[in-house]
Amino acid sequence: MKEQSYIYFLSNTYNNVLYIGVTNDIIRRIAEHKAKINKGFTYKYNCDKLVYYEIFTLMTDAISREKQLKNWKREWKNKLVNDFNPEWKDLSEEIGVTNEIIEAIKTHYQEIAGQVRNDEHHQAEQKASEEYNEFNKTQKIISDFDKHISKLKDSEHEYI
Repeated sequence: MKEQSYIYFLSNTYNNVLYIGVTNDIIRRIAEHKAKINKGFTYKYNCDKLVYYEIFTLMTDAISREKQLKNWKREWKNKLVNDFNPEWKDLSEEIGVTNEIIEAIKTHYQEIAGQVRNDEHHQAEQKASEEYNEFNKTQKIISDFDKHISKLKDSEHEYI
C-alpha cells in the first residue's frame, strides 16, 4: 500500500475560523477532530468541518506545505477553499469518515483513558504502600531507639 500524507483545513459552522493540519491518516485524524479527542484549538473553536485537503506522497512535502500555508494571508487560504469547495461543505463523508468511525475513535480513546486512570490508580496505591512500609520501618527504628534509651536510663539508676 502506498503511503500518503495530507494537509487539511478545518473550519467551524460559520466558516470564520480556519485550522491547518498535517497527517498521514486523514480519515482517522478528521474522525479524532469530530470526536473532540484533543482539547486544543479545534476543540476550543469548534473546528470539525473538513473544507480543504491536499495529498502528498512524502510527509516532508506535506509538512513544508503546511508551514507555507500557515504563513499565508487569510484571503489566500479562502481562495484555495473557494476554488476547491465553493460551498464550504463538509468533505468528511466524501473521504470516508463515517459516524461508525467517529464512535470507534471515541470508544478507543475512552478505553485508553480508562487504562491510564487504572495505571495511575495502581501506581498511587503502590506508592502509598511503599510510603506506609517506610513509615512502619521508621516507627520501628524509633521504638527500638526508645527502648534502648529506656534500658540505658534503667542501667544508670542501677549504678546510682
